[in-house]
Amino acid sequence: MILLSITTILCFGLTIYFSYRAFVLAGLLTDQEEYYEQVRQTNEFMYMRITQSYEQMQNIDRIGAFEEDDESGTTFALLKQVIDDLKEEFDAEEKKEK
Repeated sequence: MILLSITTILCFGLTIYFSYRAFVLAGLLTDQEEYYEQVRQTNEFMYMRITQSYEQMQNIDRIGAFEEDDESGTTFALLKQVIDDLKEEFDAEEKKEK
C-alpha cells in the first residue's frame, strides 16, 4: 500500500514537471517564431529600400558616367551585388513556402 502511494505521488509529480516543461518550451518556440518573422520583415524592408536606392542612383546617372571604375562605380557594383543576393534569398524562401 505504501509502495503504491509513493509510486502514485511520484508519477503525479513527474506529470506536473513534464507538463510545466512542455508549457515553457512552447512559449520559447512562440518567441522564436515571432523573432524570425520580425527578421524576415526587416530583410524585406531593407531589400526594398536598397532596390529603390539603386534605381535612384541609376536615374541620377543617366549617361553612366558614375558607373566607371571609381568610388561611385564601386558603390554601384556593391549595391547591385547586395540586391542580387537578397533577391536570391527571397526567391528561395518563396519557393520553400510553396
